[in-house]
Amino acid sequence: MNYLLGTDIGTSGTKTILTDLKGNVIAQDLQETDILTPHPLWAEQWPDVWLNAVKASVKNTVAKSGVKAEPALLL
Repeated sequence: MNYLLGTDIGTSGTKTILTDLKGNVIAQDLQETDILTPHPLWAEQWPDVWLNAVKASVKNTVAKSGVKAEPALLL
């Protein structure tokens, strides 16, 4: 069976969703991330925080789904 996996990196978190080809949600995960505010009116985030959140979110989504992970066919 074929699935679609999408990830959104947002300001306060990274969300991944796995659907079938009809758009039915199979599983999803949200990894919350912190925003650093070292000075008033400043906001910072580090790329490694985003990367770690993407890795964890994808891994958790696939685990929750019960779908066997196989090499992807990119469309």
